Amino acid sequence: MKHDHPAVVLDFSANGVGIIRSLAKKGIDVYAYDTENPYKIGRSRLATCGICPSPLTQEKELLRFLIHLAKSFHVKPVLYAGADDYVVFISKNREKLSHHYLFLFPDHSLIETVLDKNKTYDLAIKHHIPCPKTYKIENEEQLNETISLLEFPCILKPVFGHEFRKNVNTKAIRIQNAEELKNKYPYYREYGQLIIQEIIPGDNQAFYKVATFYDDNMKLLALFSLQKNHQFPAEFGTGAHIVSKQVPELIELCVPFLKDIHLKGIGMAEFKKDPRDGIYKFIEINPRFWLTHSLTGAAGIDFVHMYYLYLTNQNPAPRLKQIDGVKWIYIVRYYLTFLEKRKQGLMTFGEFCRGFKGKKEYALFAWNDPMPFIRSTWSHLKNAYKNKRKE
Repeated sequence: MKHDHPAVVLDFSANGVGIIRSLAKKGIDVYAYDTENPYKIGRSRLATCGICPSPLTQEKELLRFLIHLAKSFHVKPVLYAGADDYVVFISKNREKLSHHYLFLFPDHSLIETVLDKNKTYDLAIKHHIPCPKTYKIENEEQLNETISLLEFPCILKPVFGHEFRKNVNTKAIRIQNAEELKNKYPYYREYGQLIIQEIIPGDNQAFYKVATFYDDNMKLLALFSLQKNHQFPAEFGTGAHIVSKQVPELIELCVPFLKDIHLKGIGMAEFKKDPRDGIYKFIEINPRFWLTHSLTGAAGIDFVHMYYLYLTNQNPAPRLKQIDGVKWIYIVRYYLTFLEKRKQGLMTFGEFCRGFKGKKEYALFAWNDPMPFIRSTWSHLKNAYKNKRKE
């Protein structure tokens, strides 16, 4: 295998740090960038790191920055995006960037669709993918008409999650009754369009994901599935403790769907298994590397390296058989979730400790690159302390 092409990673979250480490293990030269605040927490000793213009507010400046950077290399770098804002930016500017970088995305129209909850659910229904009951709400008048159709509790979800979470750091808002919905809808509507959705019962272990890597001709090069054990925050959050697990019935549902919509490149779909009928209900699609992707390397697939090999014309053999039972742990989020669940009588300290047994991959902890873990842990604990004081 040749690793002559450098890699450029846009993102310093745990997602981006995972990409950096996967590449660095292979001896690939890595250059990583993000805006100032993520840079302060996530910068890694395994890459040449720096601050770049914002993809949201400084698009022209970021484009110039990346083109100038690419000209400093003697071959095209492989470009990785770990966050939706960077995916949208690269996709919008793909014609210019493709002269300087190697990357693979689906059509821009599909990226816009899967990042829009309204369009995503329409797409899923069109392809006969089971979904939770979902109601599109454009204004308060429509809200009042919909209330009679709802079963409470329900949830409010942003249509454009990556934009909404810049102002409100949550994936969804639990609504107990009609009065609370009427009160909270106007407040959260200020930060973007919203949908109302039924709550599918079941704990964190009811969540599953299927990830694919399709090449430019829609040939499946990599396949992976997982199950959540714990997420943070516990009710509506992102992965804190995950395990690799093949889920044949979900793969049979999901893989043809992602192929039919032409989700080339890296893609991930999330589902929740409904205990009322045993059916996997669709939650969302990410057209990029997802938070827990570093688990794929420990489970024998390594999406990050497969992506590199394909884009540098090294024709990697498909990897469709994973190792099950490997854990992925975001230590500080796992700990904070444990504290939350212990209060509710849902988890004991012994269960928390047993979660570390067996083969595992940590989201951030690494002896050869300790600072992202230290800075992230301090940031999480500080924010948890501030939130507790507000209660």
